[in-house]
Amino acid sequence: MNFKKLTAIAVLAAFQTAIVVPSAGAESAVTVQTETVQGITMNAANSPDSTSKNAANSSDGTANVQQNNTAGVGDSSNSGDNKDKQKAAAGNTPTTTGETKGGDNGTSSTDNSGKTEGTPANTSKEGENQGTANENANTGDKDKAEGENGQTVTTPEKSGTTTDATDATGTEVQAGPDELILMMNSNKMYQDGKLYLAAQPMTVKNGVSYVAIRAMVERVGLKLTYDNKTQETIIIKDGNELRFKTNSNVYRVNGVATKMKGPAYQQKDVFMVPLTSITQALNIPYKVDQAGKRVIMTLSTKPVATFTVQPAEIYVGETQVTYNTSQSKASNGLDITDERWEGKEEVFQEVGPHTITHYVQDSNGKWSDPYSVTINVLKQNEPPVAKFTTDKDSYKMGEEIKITDLSTDDEDAIVNREWLNDRKAFFKPGPVTIRLIVTDKHGLTDEFQKTINITNETLYTEDEFNKLFTEIGGKFTFDGGSISQWNNLSYSISSEPATLIRSNSPEVVRSEGVLYRETASGKTRFMVHHVNATGRNMKIYVIATNKSMDQPSQITMDSFGLAGPDPHPELTGKVSVERYFQSMQNHSVNQVTRLEPGESKVIMTDVSKNKLKKDDTISVFADAVSDNPIEYTFIMIDDTKDPLQTLPYLTNLDRDVHNRGTYPDSVRLIRYDESVGSAPARLILGDDNQDPNLKGTDGILGTEASNAGNFGVLYKITLSHVAPRTLITLNPRGGLYKGVLTVNGQIVQASNNSTIYAPDQAGVLYRTGYTEESVEIIFTPAPGSFLPVNLLLTPLPQMK
Repeated sequence: MNFKKLTAIAVLAAFQTAIVVPSAGAESAVTVQTETVQGITMNAANSPDSTSKNAANSSDGTANVQQNNTAGVGDSSNSGDNKDKQKAAAGNTPTTTGETKGGDNGTSSTDNSGKTEGTPANTSKEGENQGTANENANTGDKDKAEGENGQTVTTPEKSGTTTDATDATGTEVQAGPDELILMMNSNKMYQDGKLYLAAQPMTVKNGVSYVAIRAMVERVGLKLTYDNKTQETIIIKDGNELRFKTNSNVYRVNGVATKMKGPAYQQKDVFMVPLTSITQALNIPYKVDQAGKRVIMTLSTKPVATFTVQPAEIYVGETQVTYNTSQSKASNGLDITDERWEGKEEVFQEVGPHTITHYVQDSNGKWSDPYSVTINVLKQNEPPVAKFTTDKDSYKMGEEIKITDLSTDDEDAIVNREWLNDRKAFFKPGPVTIRLIVTDKHGLTDEFQKTINITNETLYTEDEFNKLFTEIGGKFTFDGGSISQWNNLSYSISSEPATLIRSNSPEVVRSEGVLYRETASGKTRFMVHHVNATGRNMKIYVIATNKSMDQPSQITMDSFGLAGPDPHPELTGKVSVERYFQSMQNHSVNQVTRLEPGESKVIMTDVSKNKLKKDDTISVFADAVSDNPIEYTFIMIDDTKDPLQTLPYLTNLDRDVHNRGTYPDSVRLIRYDESVGSAPARLILGDDNQDPNLKGTDGILGTEASNAGNFGVLYKITLSHVAPRTLITLNPRGGLYKGVLTVNGQIVQASNNSTIYAPDQAGVLYRTGYTEESVEIIFTPAPGSFLPVNLLLTPLPQMK
C-alpha cells in the first residue's frame, strides 16, 4: 500500500473518530430545544432560529454531523460538502465508503453512531450528479434542487430495504402503500419503498413544527398553484379550494378561515407551513413514532363508495327501487371505472331487513371499502278498515248520539276521515244512516255505514239540545231576530291608560309609502292590518325613532301577536289575536330596544321577516312601553329595499274607508255587577252607541279620528254574578266573525275552524255550573271581521 493511500485511510479514520466523540466545543455550540406539538416531540437543532444554524449548513461535514448527533436525530446525509470530502479521501476509486443513500449511486453518509457501512461506490458521472442533487436539496437551493417551485428530489430505494433507510433507533423504515413517513428534524420522506428529499427539513420554529408544503402536497398526489394577484398558494382537493399565504396564521377553505398554530413563512425560498395545519387541511390522519423520530401519515387513496336508496318505504313485490351512486368518488382526480353490488334488487320479494353493499373501483385498479345500507322491506300495503259504533241502535228525537270511531290501518296511517250524517241528534223520526269514509296515506279508502232508528218520542227540542250539548268553541243556529227583544245590559265603562296606534288605512295598499306615523310614550298598543295590492312582492316595516336629541330611550315589548302573510284577511286577523293572547298568558315576549339620541331602528322584526306576495294580508297586535317619546313609522316597500335608507324618500299614503289613528285610553273596562243569566240578556260591543268609538287624531293629517268598530281596543269584561247553569255565546250582528277570546283565563275560539255568520249563528264560549259564578272575558275585535257583536247570556234547559 503506497504512502498516499495510507495517509488517506488515516485521515478518514480520524474523521470518523471525531464523529463518534464530538468535541466539547462543537457540543457547546448546539442549542437543543424540545417541543411537543399535538403529540410530536422534536428537537429544534435544525430550526432556522437555532444558534447552530451556521454550523448545520457549514462546508465542514464534521460540524454538521456533530450537531445532528447532539440533537438526537442525526442525519448527515444531506451535507453534499461532506460527501465530496469523503469521496476525495477515497481517491474517487472503487472502494468501501460510508453508508450508501441511493443504493448504487455512490453517495455516502454517516449514521448517528459514527459507523460506516460500505457498498461499492459508483465512479460514474451519474453517481456524481446524484451527489450534487442531494447537496442542493440540503441547502435549499431553489434553482437547482426545487426548480422554480421547490419540487422534491427522489432517491429510489430497493423496496425500502437499503441500509440507509432506518429510523433513529436503527430500525429499518418500511413505508406501507398508503403511508407517508416524515423523519423528524430531517428532510427525508418515505413512500412506497422510495426515499424523497424535501427542499427543507421538518423544522421547529417558535414551538411549532413546520414542513415544506410542496413536498407534502406532491406526495399526497395533489398540485400547487400560485395566485399572483392575492399572493396565495392554492391547493385543490376533492373540489375544495385551500389557500395559504406567507406570514399569515390562517388558511382558507372555500373562503372560510381556519387558524393555524403559527404563521406560514419562507425559508430559503421554500414555503413552510405548520405540520398539523396541513394535515388538518388535507384531512390526513397521522401518528407519531417517538422512538423512531418519525411521523407516519395515512394516505387514504382508496375510492369511496356511497349510495342512497329510494323511495323511503319499500313494499315487497311492488316497489321499484332506485339506487343513487352519484356521491361515490375517487381520490386525486381519478375516475370510477367499475362497481360491484351485493344484495341489490330492483324489486324485493321477501319481507324484512335487507342489507345492500356497494364497492367501486378507480382507474388505478383500487377498490373501495364496502358501503352498506340496510332497508326494511314492508309487506304490501293493506287498505284501511273503516268502522264505528253507536252507543244505541234506537234514539228519541233530540237524544244525544255517542259515536265511537273504531277504524284501523295496518300502518296506523289514516290521514282523512269523512263523516256523512254524523249529527249529535236528530229531530225527525225514521231510520237514519251514518257513513264514514277513511283514507290512508297511500290513498286507499274504505267505507262503513250504520243505520239507526229515530222514534216518535222527543227528549229535547233542537234549540234545547244545541244549548246543552254544543261543545265549547262550536256553533249552532237559532232565531237571531228574536234577540232584539232581549234585555240589553246597561254596563259601566272605565279605562286604563294605554295609547293605541292603529295602522289600518289604507287597508288595501296599492303603492309603497308611509302607511302611518305617530309619536307616543309610556304604555303603547299597536294594531296593524294591511293587504298588499301593489302587484309585486313587498314588506312592511315598523321603524322606531328616538325623538330626544340629548338622551337615550328604551322600548320594551311585552306582548306580540303576528299572523300572515296570508291571502285570507279574516283568518289572518283571528290568528294574530290568538297569538297575542297566548303571549299575554305565557309572557313569551320581553324584547328591549335601546335607541341613542335621534337614532332609528326597525322594531318588531318578525313583521318584516317574510315578504307579502300579491293580495297577501299581514296582521299584528303588540304592547310596548317606552321611557321617552318615540316616533313610530309604518311603511310598505319593495322587499328588496333597505327600510332605513328608503324611509327619507317615502311619501305618506292616503287613507281609504278604513281607519287609522292614535287613541288614548285604549284598554276599556266593562263591569256588570247585577245578577244575570236567569233570563235571556245581551251585552253589545262595538256599536258606537252603548259602546262608543274611541276618539283620537290622525297622526299624519292631524285631524280628528273616530275608531270605528274599536279595533285594537282591549276589552276587559267582568260579569260579577252569573246565575247557575247559564250559557254564554257570541253572536255577530255586523257580518261574519272569526275571532278568539279568553274566558276565565282560558283561550276560546269563537268558533273552532269555522266562521260565525250574522245574525242567526252563535259560538259557544262558556257554561256556568250549578252555582253562581263571576266570569271574566277578555276581548279584542279580530281584524278582517265585522262589528258589532253581542255577548248572549241565556239559561240552560233542564237536563232530562
